[in-house]
Amino acid sequence: MSRTSSIVASLSANRKRFVAELAGTFFVVVFATGSVVIDAQAGGAYGTPFAAVAPAVAVAACVYAFGKVSMAHFNPAVTVAFFITGHISKAQLPVYLGAEMIGAVLGSLFVMAFVGTEANLGANAPDYSFPLPLIVAVEVLATGLLMAVIYAVVYTKGLKGFSGVAIGGMVGLDILFLSFISGASMNPARSFAPAVLSGAVGDLWLYWSATFAGSSIVAFFAKRKF
Repeated sequence: MSRTSSIVASLSANRKRFVAELAGTFFVVVFATGSVVIDAQAGGAYGTPFAAVAPAVAVAACVYAFGKVSMAHFNPAVTVAFFITGHISKAQLPVYLGAEMIGAVLGSLFVMAFVGTEANLGANAPDYSFPLPLIVAVEVLATGLLMAVIYAVVYTKGLKGFSGVAIGGMVGLDILFLSFISGASMNPARSFAPAVLSGAVGDLWLYWSATFAGSSIVAFFAKRKF
């Protein structure tokens, strides 16, 4: 057994979850925000499809890489939903949330250092030409759709087979079809890190309310049904 494998084997279950969630969130944020920065550097040449595919691929890959360790949340809104449905305990809640926030900040620091600072480090931004209630509703919907797909795979085959493709695909579809209205964050950590590091914090209220609302609504429904 290598030294690295020995160290990993010696970690407690919660420490393994912490490392998995930190690493997974790091990669998701790097791909999600880095793609926006790269597109901004190219003058918008790659467009929304590029910004949708990049995080979709990252989420899918990380689900397969870390799903068996931590259930692959990488998202505080997903963690809160899983807490509601009893998939994680009260003691595990801060482990997940702490890892996700730290991973997100490290991801944005990586983007700042190695990719660029354009577009506020890839921070989410809604289009305020649409009515505010619609913007909020769309962000609730985007997060709710993602959470519904996550529960669908968890309650059927678990995080196996095409689960990563399904979850990552939903992330991509939400961004492709809904980001032009609400920004389609679906993830409070993904929104928090670039906004705080770039100073563009004006829209954080949206991504720290609608995302939790969307995932929690689906969680309460799933709790009653399953």
